[in-house]
Amino acid sequence: MIKQVKITLPEFKRGFHLITSYITSQLPELPDKGLVNIFLQHTSAGLTINENADPSVRDDFETIFNKLVPENDPDYTHTLEGADDMPAHVKSSLLGPSLTIPVVNGRLALGMWQGIYLCEFRNYGGPRRLLITIYS
Repeated sequence: MIKQVKITLPEFKRGFHLITSYITSQLPELPDKGLVNIFLQHTSAGLTINENADPSVRDDFETIFNKLVPENDPDYTHTLEGADDMPAHVKSSLLGPSLTIPVVNGRLALGMWQGIYLCEFRNYGGPRRLLITIYS
């Protein structure tokens, strides 16, 4: 059986934000075993799974991504939407818009120190939409 849920996340400031509990609180009852796909319907933010305990990891991610893909590069041609827009598209492509997580015993099978991040790459990205597909 396949179920789908749409979730609108609140607006987050630029950075890496743990959204695991927000997502799990919005999910229907999960099957005993299966898969959950989380798809972000935007091109200037991304999703990833990483460290969920130490907040400095999130700060370091922001620093590293800004060094990898800086703003105001004179080679950018897509500049009409602001200095943060083209870098946001590239950063989004580096991480991707979706995650697939196994379900075991009716729960997301994340590791002890794993959390789901919304990676907001725009200064003012606005609310973000997730389409979650549950496969059992």
